[in-house]
Amino acid sequence: MSEALPFDEKYSDGLQRYIDYYNKSVEDIEEFWDGRARELIWIRYWDQVLDRSNPPFYRWFVGGYTNINLNALDRWVGKSSENKVAYYWIGEDDSKRTISYGELYREVNRFAYVLKEYIGVSRGDTVTIYLPMIPELPISMLALTRLGAIHSVVFSGFSSGALADRIVDAKSKVVITADGFYRRGNIVNLKDRVDEAILDAGEKGVDVEKVIVVKRLDGNIKMHLNRDIWYHELLSEAPNKVYVKPAEMKAIDTLFILYTSGTTGKPKGIMHSIGGYMTYIYNVFRWNWDPSPEDIYWCAADIGWITGHTYIVYAPLMHNMTSIMYEGAPDHPKPDRIWRIIEEYSVSTFYTSPTLLRLLMKYGDKWVENIDLSSLKILGTVGEPINPEVWRWYFNKIGGGRCPIVDTWWQTETGAAMISPAPGLSLVPLKPGSATLPLPGIVADVVREDGGKAEPGEKGYLVIKEPWPGMLMGLWGDPARYIEVYWSRYSDQDRGVWIYYPADYALRDGDGYFWMLGRADEVLKVAGHRIGTIELEDAIISHPAVSEAAVVGFPDPVKGELPVAVVTLKMGVEPSEELADEIKDYVRKFIGPIATPKKVIFVSKLPKTRSGKIMRRIIISMLQGKPIGDVSTLEDPKAVEELEEAIEGMRHTF
Repeated sequence: MSEALPFDEKYSDGLQRYIDYYNKSVEDIEEFWDGRARELIWIRYWDQVLDRSNPPFYRWFVGGYTNINLNALDRWVGKSSENKVAYYWIGEDDSKRTISYGELYREVNRFAYVLKEYIGVSRGDTVTIYLPMIPELPISMLALTRLGAIHSVVFSGFSSGALADRIVDAKSKVVITADGFYRRGNIVNLKDRVDEAILDAGEKGVDVEKVIVVKRLDGNIKMHLNRDIWYHELLSEAPNKVYVKPAEMKAIDTLFILYTSGTTGKPKGIMHSIGGYMTYIYNVFRWNWDPSPEDIYWCAADIGWITGHTYIVYAPLMHNMTSIMYEGAPDHPKPDRIWRIIEEYSVSTFYTSPTLLRLLMKYGDKWVENIDLSSLKILGTVGEPINPEVWRWYFNKIGGGRCPIVDTWWQTETGAAMISPAPGLSLVPLKPGSATLPLPGIVADVVREDGGKAEPGEKGYLVIKEPWPGMLMGLWGDPARYIEVYWSRYSDQDRGVWIYYPADYALRDGDGYFWMLGRADEVLKVAGHRIGTIELEDAIISHPAVSEAAVVGFPDPVKGELPVAVVTLKMGVEPSEELADEIKDYVRKFIGPIATPKKVIFVSKLPKTRSGKIMRRIIISMLQGKPIGDVSTLEDPKAVEELEEAIEGMRHTF
C-alpha cells in the first residue's frame, strides 16, 4: 500500500467495512436508492425508482411527488429543532445575524407569499437570483422552490454581460438582487450591473418585468419606477405568520438551473431534478460529514456555485445543521480571518478549496499558531485536486493531525460528491492527494483513450458507468448538446451502453484508490507528449519556496507548446533568476526534461475569481498579446496589472 494515514484502532478495519457496504449498494442500485429515498418526506411515493427507457435522459422516482421545503424546513417546525440556529451570518464589515430554523421558515413563507400575490411568480416560472452571500439568498431560493418555481442563481462576481446571457437563456421575467455588498473593504455595486444586464437582455428579446432589491448597504441606488421594488417594502405586505403550502411537485420536475462558467462558448444550463437531487445530497452529506446535532458546520464556498447550493443551502438544512455564512474575502482584513471565525464559533466541520488553502498557507504558520482550532473534527476540500504538500499542511497544522480530510471529487453536473472518503459510513485509510473511493451507489472506473480498462497506476479518463439520483437531467433548452458533451465519447448506443464522461484525468492505484489529475482539456502537447497542467503544478508547488503555481502553454513552432509557469512564493522568499532556474531544474528532475518550463514568472498573486479559480485564460491571452476579455469576476484586478507588467518585462526573451 502506498502512503496512507490510518487513524486509531477503531478505523483499522474501516476499509473492509466500507467495501462490503459499497459492494452491496451496487448489486442493485435501484433497490439501494429506493431505501435511501424513503428516509425523506414525500407527498406520494414513486411508481418507478429509475426510468431507463430514454437514455441518457434518465429519470428518478417517477410518479413520486414532493417539495424540497418539506425536508429542509417544514419537518423541523413544531419541534425543539425549530429553535436551533440555521445560520450564523458574518458580514465582511463584521456585522452579524443569527437566524433560527423557525425564523428562516417564517421568512421563506412571507417571501413566497409576496412573490406569488404581488409579483405573480407561479409554478414552472424561472427567476434569476443575483445576490451576494447574505441570508436573503437562501431565503429566495427556498421561497421559489416552495412555489414550484425554478431558480437560476448567478454568482455575484459575474459581469453584467454574463448575467444578461443567463437571464436570456432562462427567459427570466423577475430578477432578485441587492444594492451591493462589501469586498476587501470596497463596495461592489450590484444594481448598476443588473440595470445594464436588463438593457442587454431586452435587446436580445427578453424583457425583465420586476427587480426585487435587497438593501444590504445604504440604498443609494437608482430605482426604476414600476419595475424595481425594495425587498423589505415588498415583505411588509405579508402577514408575519403567513403560511404558503409547498407546491406538490413531481420528483422529475426541475428544481433549479445552474449555469457552468466555461471560458468559451455559451454557458451550459445544468438542470437538476427535485426528487433525485434531494435524495442524493441528503445521503452524501451524511456520508461526507457524519453530522451530529451539536456540530457547527462551515462550507466556505459561494452559493453562486453548485457547492453552495448543495453544501450551504439544501443538504445542511435537510439535516437540521447549524451553518456559517461569511460574506467577505478570506484574508480580509488579515490573513487569519478564516481561522478567527472557526475559533469564535467553534466550527467542527470545515469544507473549502485547495486554492484557498494555498493562499492561506502562503502567509505562513504565524497566522494560525495562536488560534484555538481544537473544535475541528472533520476537514474537507472541493473544486480541484489537492496536492500532497497542501494536504499535509491542512492535516497537521489546521487539523492537528486528528481530523480526517474529506477530499471530494464532483461537478456541477453530479449534484454532490461522487468520489470521496465517507466518515459517516466508515473511515478508510487516507492517502494525501487521493479522493479515495467511489461513494455508495456510484460505479466509477478509469479507461484508456480507446475505452479499454486502464491498469492500476495507468493514467486515463474517469467514467461513470451507471446513473445516480443526483445526476443532471439535461441542459436547459439544449438536449443535443447534453448528449454530445457528456455521453458521446465512450457510449455505444447500438449496444445500449451509456457511459458518463466527466472530462477528467484520473488513475487508480493498486489499492483501488482514485487519484484525480485535473481536466482532460487542461493538457499541454509538448513535442508530441501530453502533459497535464496539474502534474506540472503539483511538481512546482512541492518546491519548498513555492506557494502557488499556474502552468499554461506557450506556442512553439518546433515543439507545439512549451510550459510557462506563473508562480507565487512563500512569505519571506524573494524572487530571483537563480530561483527560477532552480525551479526549472526541480521540475526537470521531478517529471523529466520534456516538462521543463520555458519561463518561470514570479508574481505576488495569481489572477483568480472570487471563488478561487485560477483564470488561466487570462495568462494565456497575455502571453500571446491578445485581449484578456471579461475580468469582472476577478478577486483582485491588481493581480492582472502585476502579471501584465511581469510578462511585458520579459517578452523580449520569449
